[in-house]
Amino acid sequence: MPKTASLRPGRTDLVRPLASLGGPLREWLPQQRWFAGKDRPVTDLALLSMTELFPGCLHLLVRTGHTPVPTPGGTPPPGDCYQLLLGVRNRMSPHLRRALIGRAGEGPLAGMLIYDALQDPRAAGLLLERLRRPGTAGPLRFEADPGVTVPAGLAPRLLDVEQSNSSLVYGDSFILKVLRRVQPGVHPDLEVPAALARQGCARVPAPAAWFGTDLPQDATLGVLQPYLPGASDGWTLALRALASGHPFTDEAHELGRATADVHLALASAFPGDTRSLRHDTRTAAAMAERLDAAVRHVPALRPYARGLRAAFDASAGLDAGPDAQRVHGDLHLGQVLRSGGSGGDWFVIDFEGEPSRPLSERRSAQSPVRDIAGMLRSFDYAARTRRPWRTEWARHCRDAYCAGYAARAGWDPRRVPGLLRAYETDRAVYEVVYEARNRPDWLPVPMAAIERLAVRGG
Repeated sequence: MPKTASLRPGRTDLVRPLASLGGPLREWLPQQRWFAGKDRPVTDLALLSMTELFPGCLHLLVRTGHTPVPTPGGTPPPGDCYQLLLGVRNRMSPHLRRALIGRAGEGPLAGMLIYDALQDPRAAGLLLERLRRPGTAGPLRFEADPGVTVPAGLAPRLLDVEQSNSSLVYGDSFILKVLRRVQPGVHPDLEVPAALARQGCARVPAPAAWFGTDLPQDATLGVLQPYLPGASDGWTLALRALASGHPFTDEAHELGRATADVHLALASAFPGDTRSLRHDTRTAAAMAERLDAAVRHVPALRPYARGLRAAFDASAGLDAGPDAQRVHGDLHLGQVLRSGGSGGDWFVIDFEGEPSRPLSERRSAQSPVRDIAGMLRSFDYAARTRRPWRTEWARHCRDAYCAGYAARAGWDPRRVPGLLRAYETDRAVYEVVYEARNRPDWLPVPMAAIERLAVRGG
């Protein structure tokens, strides 16, 4: 049974909450950057839980249903579970107009305005207060590291950037990632930083507090970590370097060393996930399956499919490369920060992995070459944001990054070119699907890599 919520004295039961919320949410959800089903209309909404966090703010877990699309086995894909924090008001303040979801036209909330509560400074501040005091609220559990003090009254601001979740910064001291698409199990963004903190790895900010739920199954919902004031992400620094003509090779070399530090710490933190496994025929077959699915979704890939598949087939017979271990899973320039701008230390953030892949896969042992390939693709992405394309800039950054990685890890990714090509190809295929769904104007960037990898083989 869904949890009930009270909005004011005397209103203790929402008998048919989706009668009020269903209409506005069906229109609002597909417009959100973090919503996975943009290409399929929302045909059904199921309320899994509803909890009043504080007066006028409801926490919801909803499952979406979509128009079925043909699949090879004839089975429609399952719906997704999403976390929503909704504000409910009679009147909307001017500063909250951007947060408006809609007006309930029927049901127990008829006439009330519904909005995204994460954009409300008051609601965001109260959410932090809830995290500062471990305990429960309905099916929600709030927990914290007893060794970390989170001050009261930190001013919140919602980061207005493209991402697959929502992030709130509190007083330039902490950042809360609110996971929008919820999957059962402990989330890597909680599991990995906590494990690396126990290893003494300073490259990854440790969790300060977090919250989760046991409905419909045990799942992580949000993680609070220290915020690095004055730090710049690698993507921003790379674009600045391109604009000024700076080579960025020193930064890339240090970033390679930082990546190796994190990989070494991950191997120690998760020894049970390192089982002398290497890239094999099953991994190559999985890459080929992802390619087949991508070709169905993005027909522009079809002319290159044979050449791309050749990269996977060739990698299946390679007896080379490092053992499988826990990895980042979605490493690129936007997932790293450098303190003090261009002159400080590199930090690695966002261990969520590729959001489109199952959580069990994202938590499994994989080749560290996957992370390396993701970063190499990111250098290429940055170079192609400017015209003429700065291919030499990207090549020098790639070499410097691999050299830095080799200096710390003890093995050089450039010595396994076939493996590196397979993982770069797999990453580029993922990028094509991502851009086709979310940013069609960016599609030429990964398509240029597809042509290179398929036609020239590298």
